[in-house]
Amino acid sequence: MIKERIIFIMGVSGSGKSTIGALLGNALGYPFFDGDDYHPKENIVKMEQGHPLNDSDRKGWLLALNQLAMDHLQHGAVIGCSALKHSYREVLREGLGPSAVFVHLEGSSELIQQRMQQRSGHFMPLALLNSQFETLEPPKNAMVVSIDKSPSEIVGHILSALEHRKNGA
Repeated sequence: MIKERIIFIMGVSGSGKSTIGALLGNALGYPFFDGDDYHPKENIVKMEQGHPLNDSDRKGWLLALNQLAMDHLQHGAVIGCSALKHSYREVLREGLGPSAVFVHLEGSSELIQQRMQQRSGHFMPLALLNSQFETLEPPKNAMVVSIDKSPSEIVGHILSALEHRKNGA
């Protein structure tokens, strides 16, 4: 049994948070929640217009995701959220203790740009990708996973690492 009950899948836009999060949630029997679904309308409009969000824009969103995590702490959940800054991760982690873990999906700007160009129906424009990389504070205490493999290989790696953590290694 995996001891981490709340698994945050983090990374810049286009890194695969939704795909990996849904697959991981399915593998663990946890519900998956896409953090993008919890943005207030004004945040979505701002991003659609090509403006990056600031810390103030993100505050209520991060608090809502923390509450979502708290609501699912007993039975587990996977939550996809960019969690770009250390301070954002602290808000997300508040009250969760050791039950929370962050998985950072890491990839090159070129690979992620390519992926973003291939997707449709997402409010985040390619033009804002650089602002995400500029904002990103790589986590010190997260599982870092390269996105240069297939989704099933990435999920397999995460599951193996979670199991390894469970065994105290």
